[in-house]
Amino acid sequence: MDQPYGYLVAVVIVASATVFALVPFRGRALAMMSFRCSLIVYELPVLAACWLAVVTVWTALDDGLGNPVGVVGAALASLTCLVLAVIARRGLRTGPAVDAAMSGAFGPRWRSVLPAGRPSALAGLVLPLRVRRRGVVRVADLSYGPAGKRNRLDVLHRRDLPKGGPVLVHFHGGGYFSGRKNREARQLLHRLAAHGWVCLSANYRLRPSAGFAEHVADAEAAVAWAREHAPGYGADPSALFLAGGSAGAHLAASIALGGVPVRGVVCLYGYYGRYYETGAGSSPLDRLRADAPPFLVAHGDRDSLVPVEAAREFAGRLRAASGGPVVFAELPGGQHAFDLFASPRSCAVAEAVEAFALLVRT
Repeated sequence: MDQPYGYLVAVVIVASATVFALVPFRGRALAMMSFRCSLIVYELPVLAACWLAVVTVWTALDDGLGNPVGVVGAALASLTCLVLAVIARRGLRTGPAVDAAMSGAFGPRWRSVLPAGRPSALAGLVLPLRVRRRGVVRVADLSYGPAGKRNRLDVLHRRDLPKGGPVLVHFHGGGYFSGRKNREARQLLHRLAAHGWVCLSANYRLRPSAGFAEHVADAEAAVAWAREHAPGYGADPSALFLAGGSAGAHLAASIALGGVPVRGVVCLYGYYGRYYETGAGSSPLDRLRADAPPFLVAHGDRDSLVPVEAAREFAGRLRAASGGPVVFAELPGGQHAFDLFASPRSCAVAEAVEAFALLVRT
């Protein structure tokens, strides 16, 4: 009987990714490897467990479990599934964590402003790839500046163009040297668009051909484009919000604290330090002010690329300096880029983002 080494290798790969998802490594050398290896597992643990079940059953049907290699593989697969259950449970704990953060700022009835028909967290657990919404139109690659594809944005809106909805401008992550407008926060953007918002997701110029001044100029140009063109999609440009993930959160916070008038800012797994070797003024912490707009800051406590302590410090110092609401949600088990899929974690955060914006809009 042939030894099922292919099965064992497949199980070892998933088991290794699961270890990184359970206890992500930090530090310059291992952080990126930890993030990339666990990228799918930490938000899609149910799919990973289902895949293990499928390959195990397939191997069993081929009589591959009746030998030492098969037995080891099956035992490792079973142990991995138990760990995946722990990871899935962490994802479901995001809801209570978000509720506590929002209740602390707006009271326990904060959800009352949300539209009816809220999706269940369990839906995100079993349908994590479902991000599009029926009735939402995406208008892609509109130009907002002279820098070619790096000055293009997508607009998402409801097909029937309801009047008076808020506007959200989103900036992608990628450390200012990579990334694109149609990668992160798709579940959030589609959710808001389905509820009558007009959502823009913008590219911007990247390193090494651009520096911080160019990033800021592009972000400000995207906001100006939104103010001018959002009414054509039925939106109210005076109710404009900024959002971003990682470097995009840094950019959104920087221009909002730098004076661009907005109703609120959403920072997801953001970086808040200074821009590479640039001096004072390039960190949102350098721009704190008493009249800062309301902020919602959400960060995973297992983020290997940007430790949660940095987000905690930013939210704390902003709260001390600002007279406006500052919501800080620390997400159990959350890694970097937790909004790539429609997981329970990103669903809970998207719900909070919508409620936050509605509560601070007026």
